[in-house]
Amino acid sequence: MSDVTLRPGDMLPLTPAVFHILLALADGERHGYSIMQEVARMTQGTFQMGPGTLYGTIKRLLEAGLIEESDERPDPALDDERRRYYRLTAFGERVVQAEAARLARLLAVAQSKKLMGGATS
Repeated sequence: MSDVTLRPGDMLPLTPAVFHILLALADGERHGYSIMQEVARMTQGTFQMGPGTLYGTIKRLLEAGLIEESDERPDPALDDERRRYYRLTAFGERVVQAEAARLARLLAVAQSKKLMGGATS
């Protein structure tokens, strides 16, 4: 990153893959496959990403300082030691909060325009 201090709003809007990964990490650290599972669960299977998208996005999130690799490891008897665990940084948490607020404002506009619920085609 450069010497310029970024604010969370400077990172918005997030791509769907970035937003979903950050949301998956909001509850705590996870390894890659667990992130994919959590995204599928959160979206009821409507948003799925393959390993290429997941790990490419993770690489960019690490470079941007939104997530970091965890040094803490679960008990090796309970986990594969090759797994890498990721967690949100404080900046990453502020960015995902800002994106959630941005989306909530958009949702409120859609609701005020009666675009939500009950519409059938």
